Amino acid sequence: MAEQATPLMQHATASWLVDNTALSFEQIAEFCGIHILEVNAMADDLASSKYTGRDPVQAHELTHAEIEKAEKDPAYRMVIQKGPDQVRRTKGPRYTPVSKRQDKPDGIAWLLRNHPEISDAQVGKLIGTTRTTINAIRDREHWNIANIAPKDPVTLGLCSQRELDAVVAKAAKKAGIEPEVADDTKFGGDKEALLAELREERAQAVRDAEAALSGESDEDDAPVEHTAETLFKDR
Repeated sequence: MAEQATPLMQHATASWLVDNTALSFEQIAEFCGIHILEVNAMADDLASSKYTGRDPVQAHELTHAEIEKAEKDPAYRMVIQKGPDQVRRTKGPRYTPVSKRQDKPDGIAWLLRNHPEISDAQVGKLIGTTRTTINAIRDREHWNIANIAPKDPVTLGLCSQRELDAVVAKAAKKAGIEPEVADDTKFGGDKEALLAELREERAQAVRDAEAALSGESDEDDAPVEHTAETLFKDR
């Protein structure tokens, strides 16, 4: 008998199944090809935080009907719809290194606070996360919400500034929001006046310095002449 194919991202898929289904640990372990103790650790939040959940239904590896069938019958073993060799990753959430995954909630919180016009699908694709995580952070129901601090995803290294700007521009256009250009022209009319004022201040500083030097020179000359006269009188 040929060995059953497993999901492309075994642990990420197991994490999603633990959080979103009523499947038994044994069913999840067998479908994902991992040890049941690893599934148990995910359920206890000992390992799930290391993985961003991957929806096997969206990846076309499972169907809702297959999951429901397994939930009703603990003895049923789910069958993957296609092996990973058939998967062609062209679109969807990006892969994020493990070292950066712990920063995702901070990046998501920043986007939700600063760019509410961006859709959940756009946030998910930009950061590489799921709607479940996005909604949990928005509703403040995330398991680690107390430690989540909004931070720019570009600074965190989760995406590039060009990618962020493109998503923001696209979302703003769809929402009918005019691009913010006020900051660039706010002081445009006063630019020349400001430059003239600065030039005048610099010129005045030069004049003050010259006057100060001239005054010091006059004061230095007087005592010298007086001293000379006194010396001649003494002789």
